[in-house]
Amino acid sequence: MPTPRMEKSQADWIGQLPPPFREYLDGRRLEEVECIIPDLAGISRGKAMPSYKFTPESQFFLPVSIFYQTISGEYVDMDIHNQWLEQDVVLVPDLSTSCAVPWAEDATLQIICDLFHRDGTPLAIAPRNVLRKVLALYADKGWTPVVAPELEFYLTKPNTDPNEEIEPPIGRTGRRGASRQVYSMAAVDEYGPVIDTIYDFAEDQGLKIDTVIQEGGAGQIEINLLHGDPLLLADQVFFFKRTIREAALLNGVFATFMAKPIRDEPGSAMHLHQSVVDTKTGLNIFSAADGTPSQAFYNFIGGSQKYLMQLVPLLAPYVNSYRRITIDGQSAPSNLEWAADNRTTGLRIPPSTPATRRVENRVTGMDCNPYLAIAASLAAGYLGMVNATEPRPEAKNEVWETEFPLPVSLGAALHRFDEAKDIRAVLGDEFCRLFCDIKRAENEEYQREISPWERQHLLLNV
Repeated sequence: MPTPRMEKSQADWIGQLPPPFREYLDGRRLEEVECIIPDLAGISRGKAMPSYKFTPESQFFLPVSIFYQTISGEYVDMDIHNQWLEQDVVLVPDLSTSCAVPWAEDATLQIICDLFHRDGTPLAIAPRNVLRKVLALYADKGWTPVVAPELEFYLTKPNTDPNEEIEPPIGRTGRRGASRQVYSMAAVDEYGPVIDTIYDFAEDQGLKIDTVIQEGGAGQIEINLLHGDPLLLADQVFFFKRTIREAALLNGVFATFMAKPIRDEPGSAMHLHQSVVDTKTGLNIFSAADGTPSQAFYNFIGGSQKYLMQLVPLLAPYVNSYRRITIDGQSAPSNLEWAADNRTTGLRIPPSTPATRRVENRVTGMDCNPYLAIAASLAAGYLGMVNATEPRPEAKNEVWETEFPLPVSLGAALHRFDEAKDIRAVLGDEFCRLFCDIKRAENEEYQREISPWERQHLLLNV
């Protein structure tokens, strides 16, 4: 039976959508539209509707209480006036984010929406708006930040019982993946069908991939994205997380972005490469006219050292996040020291030309909300530049211990976050208070759990 063609009313606005979506649709009738937003965890929430219910001028509504939940779905009582009125906030589709849902059976469009109060003011607690707030500060200075995220994740055997340990999946050889196969092409090929599906889904969505590599863990993959606008790249990470999960499920395995899913295997990070260009000239302000590092470059590092220490909950948002950060793990430095081409430092300066000089934040975990982690990292560098913050001396050797270690737990990190007056003003106090309350509730919920380790070693031995 022939595929139904799109109606003329659809064709009028679909013709304005990005080319990759029009190529994906290929004249078919659009069946469904998903209007989505990233919540505090970076999870996709929203509404799906038949295509005839959607127009570009449409406004949709969700209760603001979707931001009042922990990762387990528990609601948190907070000091918010009339919190449980659960008033609606307005979703306004951003058509520039439109892309396909290639794993759907019928032709489906997904669109990220911006969030506003009913009076038209931006919703300050929405992660996309938090990042926009930071980018506006850069714009006021005539600066344009540029970022490039690296996405690490594990492919695993389907884990249907949370009490069971997570295991690597069976590959094409019929054997489970082995760790320490970093950069092995054979290890990537082991899960070729999953990688091929990710490529196909990414192409349908217009998502660009730079490189794919095997990381150090068993079944651990890294996808690097092209550098560009921070909001665009945060949107891409948001899309990629869902895409990778769906590609894995289609091939009978799980994909997880937990920071530390498997004991004795490396954690998963979202390393973030950052530079800043002059908006008028397009030149990298991290380099002076003679090609040497500029004062802005050193101040960005100094700000990262000072303020990221207060923002660790945005980079490592869960109790599991701190299992990844260990003093003996090169892939997850427990410090914010800096050095050129040194992977034991939390702030690494990769080899580059003056035009591509950048600062790599290696502390951020892959379990982060990309909007909030990018906002935090850029906010720290921004304050460093405007306050002329000097960095500590460059590390000349491996860094295993430091006078300024990162916090070792979510509770300790939240304590520092509470005291971060300058940085909270940049991100927005309303957002920071909400985020802190939610994370404290998650931490308290976790503390009520009794782990298998406790039952194994304490039940009959203490």
